[in-house]
Amino acid sequence: MLAARRTTLFAAGASLAVIGLITGCTAADTTENAQPTNATAEGNEEAGDTITIGFSGPAADHGWLGAINSAALAEAEKYPDIDLKVAEGTNDANLQISQVEGFINDGVDAIVLLPTDGAALTEVAIQAMEAGIPVINVDREFSSTFAARTTILGDNYGMGVSAGTYICEQMDGNEDAVIAEIAGIDSLPLTQDRSQGFSDALEDCGLSVTNRVAADFTVQGGESAASQLLSSAPQIDALWNHDDDQGIGVLAAIDAAGRDEFIMVGGAGSANAMRSIQAGDTPLQATVIYPSTQAADGIRLARLIAQQKAMSDLVEIEVPNRIVLNAPVVTSENVETYLPSAFES
Repeated sequence: MLAARRTTLFAAGASLAVIGLITGCTAADTTENAQPTNATAEGNEEAGDTITIGFSGPAADHGWLGAINSAALAEAEKYPDIDLKVAEGTNDANLQISQVEGFINDGVDAIVLLPTDGAALTEVAIQAMEAGIPVINVDREFSSTFAARTTILGDNYGMGVSAGTYICEQMDGNEDAVIAEIAGIDSLPLTQDRSQGFSDALEDCGLSVTNRVAADFTVQGGESAASQLLSSAPQIDALWNHDDDQGIGVLAAIDAAGRDEFIMVGGAGSANAMRSIQAGDTPLQATVIYPSTQAADGIRLARLIAQQKAMSDLVEIEVPNRIVLNAPVVTSENVETYLPSAFES
């Protein structure tokens, strides 16, 4: 009989335990025991030996991050053979390092880690890998390929490409169109990637960003940045806002300014944004998905790796080293497909 699955709040500085080494942690591991079985969907769903997965992510101070955490917990609940240890969400890299060290000391079978800072968490992730614990890196990449068995990411560059391509289509050859952009936090690589993808897609149809400001992924920051942008740009044809949570503030500023001459595209795919698209009562015409399922996918992949299973839809017998999720555009034509899985801001 399998031990009952339980979800535990895992604090940094947990008591020491003997580290249980597992096989199949690194891409280079070719030992006989590390080879996973050829998988079927039915076989993967069947309960196996109970495994302990440690999960650590940033504080849920943003709708998308809240959805990331809740989806990960919900995914673990589906499997009676997962014992999930959850570290308290934090934006303190040093505290998160301590949490991962606690997972290592407790000898968990796998770690799913959405680092508050990928570079800062790289060393401790390498330590976990060297201890025989596969690390599944979510959303924010480590700075070394040795720090993770598998990395699962949203497509930040692809988000920009999707937003830019959609706007190009809507501008219908108007090469004089005024394009505006409200970014997230400019110092983050994810913001830089989104902006680069947007610029590249616009260039392909003869357009470029005329007015650009950066915000901070918050409602207040979005409203402030949008107010600044609108006051400096008397005419806009299309606007891309990187993040739907800060988009609440962006739409508030647009409403306060009485502006409606442009179309707006959002980012991330919140339920609020999708309902606004459905209603058609704001300039928001589309949003680009940045999946909030990444950590849930990480939990599922951690289970497959720790139980030496594979992805049933692939011929390859190993779980891939890197997975990048799609960044589709949601409009009034397909919003009903995406709304049920959207996160609440």
